[in-house]
Order: sequence, then structure tokens, then C-alpha cells
Amino acid sequence: MADPMRIRANEAGGVTTVRVLMSHPMEPGTRRDASGALVPAHHITDVVATHNGKEVLKALWSGAVSQNPFLSFKFKGANKGDKIVVKWTDNKGVSRTDEAVIA
Repeated sequence: MADPMRIRANEAGGVTTVRVLMSHPMEPGTRRDASGALVPAHHITDVVATHNGKEVLKALWSGAVSQNPFLSFKFKGANKGDKIVVKWTDNKGVSRTDEAVIA
């Protein structure tokens, strides 16, 4: 896998917007390869975002999410210079964590 995530976070008017691009194949387990065999399921199941250690987003995903998913969300209470941490875990137990400073 290439870069596991690219995170951008900006604060304006008391609202922080976080944008995350995740690198993941997101195989649902229903697709067949050229020989007709099922491609095994391999997708992100859990996404958690924290701001200064406090959870601000929790998502439970399935194989219905597209390859290399893009996630955008907003929350209040952050300041410029604060840290946002995003962690995902997939159905094979692989986890990736990345962080960004809010601009």
C-alpha cells in the first residue's frame, strides 16, 4: 500500500473541517477475478478520529465503500495548531494511523 492516509484540517469561524484520503483496495469479497475465483474481502471496518485525545468521529464501514475512500467531516471546539489523529482498521487486522495539525 502506498501512503496510508493524507489528512488536511482547517479551522474557520469555530468550525474545523477535516479531509482524509485513505489508500486501501476496499475489496467487498463479491467480485471475481479473470479466472472466475472470488477476490477475498479486504476493506476498512473502523475509522476513528480524535482531537487532543477526544473522539470526534467514529465510523463503522463495510465492503460497500469505494477503493481509496475520501472522508470529510466537521466539528467544533478546535483551535489552529491543535492535532487531529485518524486511525483505521481493516477486516484483516491491519491498522494505520496518521495525524495533522489544524491550520
